[in-house]
Amino acid sequence: MVKYGQDAVGRGVNGETFLQSKASGDRLELAAGGAWVARHAAAIEREIDARAAEAGAARAVRIDISAIERLDTFGAWLIERLTRTFRAQGIEPSLAGQSENYRALLAEMQGVNLDEATPRALPNPLRRGLIAIGKTIDTVIESFLSNASMIGAITATTGRVLLNPSRMRFTAMVHHLDNVGWRAVPIILLITFLIGCIIAQQGIFHFRKFGADVYVVDMVGILVLREIGVLIVAIMVAGRSGSAYTAELGSMKMREEVDALRTMGFDPVEVLVMPRIVALLIGVPILTFIGSMAALYGGGLVCWLYGGIDPDIFLSRLKESITIDHFKVGMIKAPFMALIIGVVACVQGFAVKGSAESLGMQTTASVVESIFLVIVLDGLFAIFFASIGM
Repeated sequence: MVKYGQDAVGRGVNGETFLQSKASGDRLELAAGGAWVARHAAAIEREIDARAAEAGAARAVRIDISAIERLDTFGAWLIERLTRTFRAQGIEPSLAGQSENYRALLAEMQGVNLDEATPRALPNPLRRGLIAIGKTIDTVIESFLSNASMIGAITATTGRVLLNPSRMRFTAMVHHLDNVGWRAVPIILLITFLIGCIIAQQGIFHFRKFGADVYVVDMVGILVLREIGVLIVAIMVAGRSGSAYTAELGSMKMREEVDALRTMGFDPVEVLVMPRIVALLIGVPILTFIGSMAALYGGGLVCWLYGGIDPDIFLSRLKESITIDHFKVGMIKAPFMALIIGVVACVQGFAVKGSAESLGMQTTASVVESIFLVIVLDGLFAIFFASIGM
């Protein structure tokens, strides 16, 4: 019995039939025609399902695709799906009439989705926890090695620049110093001034209970000069300039400008990193000094207006409570914190892979890691200076 273009199922666009069938005994012959493209996918899939159901007791299936007018990737996959449907029923179909134009496409589809996805059993909670710890340790070690490698590269570049000062890019350094230092002065002044005001106000509020208002001056002076001034400035620089460094270097990495520098024979550390590091090493101590003075001024203003401590008394007490060592402690920390911020920012900038998502992730990582390391470094310095009695 011959069944061509059945009306029951499989009508395509404008009544077109894409897959005709002819059954003869235990043999089923299929003839594909028309345009097997994505636009007709729904109709073709319905005909494939119908013809597969007609296989019945057939032991042999022949699929003739010589009449196909157009074939795209979706159509080639549907032909492959048809052959796999018969194989699943235990019938090995034969494919005839392959055009040379489509032979490679059909061959490519034969290798798609051969392996069935098997659900992977989740490890037990203890193993998951150990895996998470291991990945975290690996990330920390990788970050440490990257930062150490960058410090080594900066050291080697510094040696070359000292031997040949003309290699130093002073124009770039001044440009970055302007961004890091001069343009950051307003926000540093505001933040440190407010911090000094808050410390003084809280100190007066609590010390007044014991009649020890004047000791607020000692607390403000020592805290600001030794800890708060340099720490607040370093955190602000990490969030402002460190993130900018990472974004700039990451954008250059995405645009392959870093690779272009290497191709032209330039060292990216010398051209891109050194001017930024030197700008930070100069700018952060200056900002620390300015910020400390602003915080002391804010503390003195609050002591006068809120605590009733006359400015002359404030200055006199400040001279008695602080020494030059307190000032030196804060200023010694500043360049080391600047170096940490610069190294982390440049490492994260060079770690950008090439997408906007990667740029955002590395910029965030730069700020978080810089602030974390700055606080850790401040704690280490506190222990060191306490051990030497400074």
